[in-house]
Amino acid sequence: MTQIRAGITAVHGYVPEGVMSNHDLEKLVETNDEWIVSRTGIKERRILEGEGKGCSVMVIEAVRGLIEKSGIAPNDIDLLIVATVTGDRVFPDTANIARHHLGITSGFGFDINAACSGFLYALSVGAQFVETGKYQNVVVVGADKMSSILDYQDRTTCILFGDGAGAVLLQPKTDGTGLMDFELLSDGKGEEFLYQKAGGSCYPATVETVQAREHFVRQDGRTVFKAAVNGMVSSVETVMGRNQLTQEDITWLVPHQANQRIISTVANMAKVPMDKVMMVIEKYGNTTAGTLPLCLWEYESQLKSGDKIIFTAFGGGYTWGASYLIWS
Repeated sequence: MTQIRAGITAVHGYVPEGVMSNHDLEKLVETNDEWIVSRTGIKERRILEGEGKGCSVMVIEAVRGLIEKSGIAPNDIDLLIVATVTGDRVFPDTANIARHHLGITSGFGFDINAACSGFLYALSVGAQFVETGKYQNVVVVGADKMSSILDYQDRTTCILFGDGAGAVLLQPKTDGTGLMDFELLSDGKGEEFLYQKAGGSCYPATVETVQAREHFVRQDGRTVFKAAVNGMVSSVETVMGRNQLTQEDITWLVPHQANQRIISTVANMAKVPMDKVMMVIEKYGNTTAGTLPLCLWEYESQLKSGDKIIFTAFGGGYTWGASYLIWS
């Protein structure tokens, strides 16, 4: 029996029109363009502006573009998975809000929260629904409105993040392409180093939590840097070793766009030359779950059937991993 694999057959992205440059940040917090670029590689990031506009706005636009590009009808989508830490509400899921506005009345949807590794986790979950043979069209979205949880008085975090969304269509393939392997890991010891303290059931919103600025993302940058590099490199090496891949075999390395130093360090340690590394961090910053699909969207014209792609990501909590995919 021919093995069914989940192939990425279409990709689309969406970033808001609002641009926040490093010079704009200079007006909000003690920093400057040279300091930001030299430490992160980021020159600007996109911000979703407008009252009442949540993450679903970007999810809807990314999926709408995917529908138009692929030619499928909304009700052809069997499952919509949204990876995000900035959903519109605690519930219902952003996936279901997006489904409603897209006119999807069949199938189902849900969210996955794995921070910056969210798309990687969601991709593996969506692929397994396809591989059962029961589902023909699964859409996986990575999206975050990080501006909604940023403290623009904290220069260690507010310079890093932006808003954006990317979506891929997974369909069954029997031609040897598709998602071949993945290695996903997590470790709760990261809770104290990269987190949002308040807003959950442990610390519900109160006047005191708001006044203490506890609803914003916080991180211990040095500790996270070390953990991210080690986690991403080890998972890439595991996946490559298990599939007997050499650096020469890899067409593209698609790393989470945390900052340029992490990207270049991971590539160097994994012995992958930078001309094989996808990067969009300069103009989008860290869009959390959105970084990997936004890379695919930006590099789409350079992708060819049969390209061997390694994804890797690391997120708060901690979550991390790598995937191996042959482009369909």
